[in-house]
Amino acid sequence: MMATTHALMGVALVALVFPEVGAAPTAGVLLAAFVGGIVPDLDMGAAHRKTLHFPVCLPLAAAFVGGGLLASGATGSLALGLFAFLLSAALHSAIDVFGGGVEPEPWKRTSNKAVYNHVLGRWHRPKRWVRYAGAPEDFLLAAVCGTVAIRAAATTPEIDRLLLGTLAFSAAFTLVRKRIPDLLSYANASLSYSRS
Repeated sequence: MMATTHALMGVALVALVFPEVGAAPTAGVLLAAFVGGIVPDLDMGAAHRKTLHFPVCLPLAAAFVGGGLLASGATGSLALGLFAFLLSAALHSAIDVFGGGVEPEPWKRTSNKAVYNHVLGRWHRPKRWVRYAGAPEDFLLAAVCGTVAIRAAATTPEIDRLLLGTLAFSAAFTLVRKRIPDLLSYANASLSYSRS
């Protein structure tokens, strides 16, 4: 799934969960959820879906912090922001198993690696419910999550613009996704030619 889908999903989840925590999510808390949804994909330059994806540890950390918030009745922005960040990052790490594999062209289905489970010491196989990041069903999921996020939370105009801009970027990425490997090959070939 696209990092933008994860960001929108995290904001939607936080917007829906926070009334249960006892506080309406502020713009800062929603922004923490947005960032938490993106952070696991910052490992794309390393071992993608292994370096920053923790499908067991992040949900446990989010549950621990959420339980602490409920038990203490804490409603401070910093504590709620940490919970929102962890909840969104945990959701991202756990649901990447429902997408495609880690290969550059996941529509070819050449990889059986979806997300690495550090506790078990092995990779989970991709379920491919969302065939690849940028697939039409991925954009549809992003659109649904963006709509839920905007409607479920008392968002500010700035957060609404961020969410709508994220949806616009997601749409553009969906349109070019299958061309990206060819564009990268062309760019690398052009660089090699210009250096010789």
